[in-house]
Amino acid sequence: MSLVLAGLFVVFLVMGIPVAIVIGAASMTALNLSGVPLMVVPQQMFSGINSFAFVAVPMFILAGDIMAQGEISKRLVAFADSMFGFIKGGLSIVSVLAGMFFAAISGSGAATTAAVGASLVPELKRKGYDPAAAASLIAASGTIGVVIPPSVPMIIYAVIAQESVAKLFLNGFIPGVAMGIGLIAIALVQGHRRAYPRGTPFNLSTIWRTLLSASWGLMAPLLILGGIFSGVFTPSEAAVVAVNYAIIVSLFIYRDLTLKGLYQIMMRAGVTTAVIMFVIAASSVLSWALSSWQVPSAIAEYALSLSSNPYVLLLLIMALILVTGVFLETASALIILTPMLLPLAMQLGIDTVHFGIIIVVGLAIGMVTPPVAINLFVASTTANLPIERITKAVFPYLMALIFVYLMIAFVPLVL
Repeated sequence: MSLVLAGLFVVFLVMGIPVAIVIGAASMTALNLSGVPLMVVPQQMFSGINSFAFVAVPMFILAGDIMAQGEISKRLVAFADSMFGFIKGGLSIVSVLAGMFFAAISGSGAATTAAVGASLVPELKRKGYDPAAAASLIAASGTIGVVIPPSVPMIIYAVIAQESVAKLFLNGFIPGVAMGIGLIAIALVQGHRRAYPRGTPFNLSTIWRTLLSASWGLMAPLLILGGIFSGVFTPSEAAVVAVNYAIIVSLFIYRDLTLKGLYQIMMRAGVTTAVIMFVIAASSVLSWALSSWQVPSAIAEYALSLSSNPYVLLLLIMALILVTGVFLETASALIILTPMLLPLAMQLGIDTVHFGIIIVVGLAIGMVTPPVAINLFVASTTANLPIERITKAVFPYLMALIFVYLMIAFVPLVL
């Protein structure tokens, strides 16, 4: 019956049906054909999203949207520019650092790409940077948005794997920074080859001024993550704190947001949340069906029959994650892959937290790997460039991310 499910999945996907509907329809049809009562479908959909940890998902999305719209993202970019703009091609470094700063606020790759792109793309064009390369770098930097905490995909993985969200967040810093260093290395090489100009001259008074200006934005991750790791509040409570902090800063301190604008942002965040939660609910049915048919154990047995070398099997797992990330949205891919691959990973002796980092980073790379590549589409819209140009320009950054991915997987650093 699992083959029937796979066939239905492919057929519905080729028909152009939205992924969430494909997952739900294929699962429901296969269950019906196997004689399972369809009452199971709503039960599993509800149980799939009935978790307190998921309260953090809409809250982090809303907090990220609020901060992306106003002065917070612009001031973070200005601060990064004051520190590194003097280097040849320094705005490329600023693009990556701004992505890392915003990643520690938003928890979303698309939100990070949109916020940094809106602030930096016009300036990059004005300074003579190649527009496609600049947009693709910003899109690649956006992948860090789901690795450096807070991270919506890490929350989803934690619920499925019954792992600590705080522990996953703690272990997201080093991989996120490593991804940033890899992108900066490629950006510096390109900056010298293309003779990009230097940006803002190095000046301590300018750094101090921009630091003070961006201090409210910089305090956001300290407040959110400091509260989580110190045990003052849970990740779900931290998400609510983040929303309140973003509203207070945007409405009353920077005063760059109106009540009407806040309402529009809340409606947009609500739509985004509804899509994500529907994907999670539909994927939960698929996950239950696969578990009922013992597909995860069959996959583990088959993989172990191919090779006894754990490194070879880990490479196969990583390849499957990367390929899945190319075609599926991150939330649905997580819910499908985690129950299938986690038993195999545990048999290989891989720590569940380390495997969570592996699967999140692999699916994050899918955000800049065509054809789905949501970050590339966001960057294309922000930069007003054809997606084909950005797709060609993203290749060197993609290779850097894959290299870092291999390092993360084979050099485990679980805190």
